[in-house]
Amino acid sequence: MSLHRRPFRVRPMSAVLAAMAFVALSACSPGDSEARVDPPPTPPAEVAGLCAALHGELPETVAGLARTRTEPESALTAAWGGSAIVLRCGIPKPPAMADPKQEGVNVNGVAWLLEKLDNGDFRFTTGLRRAYTEVLVDKEHATDAGMLVGLSTAVAKAVPEGVSSY
Repeated sequence: MSLHRRPFRVRPMSAVLAAMAFVALSACSPGDSEARVDPPPTPPAEVAGLCAALHGELPETVAGLARTRTEPESALTAAWGGSAIVLRCGIPKPPAMADPKQEGVNVNGVAWLLEKLDNGDFRFTTGLRRAYTEVLVDKEHATDAGMLVGLSTAVAKAVPEGVSSY
């Protein structure tokens, strides 16, 4: 089987809960009214179109955090709670996708690569979709495993299954 078609092992949602259980729970929400989010390099037109469709499907709240304006504004980016949760669509294929030992989760039919970053934050990246989308979550908000539910619903609706050409 090609690693490009099955880039990582998908685990049930309980794996997300287990991975996030050790992160300290925080009920605070950031007070930022906008988030600085650098859009990814300009993706091919097909990918940019899928990202624009996703942008229109994204929820107004994620993990109880309200949507935040991004600077610069872009159909390739979104944020919630200031920069607590940041989404970038149309990223190039992450190198970690080629690692068959990399862990992943499946939420509402969307496969996500799961990476814990050195600073304690988490990065989730969609796989087996026509456009790669990454979601960075700060360690204070990574305890809400339900945050991927709304995002997965939007991804499933706007970005078809398949292999990204980018």
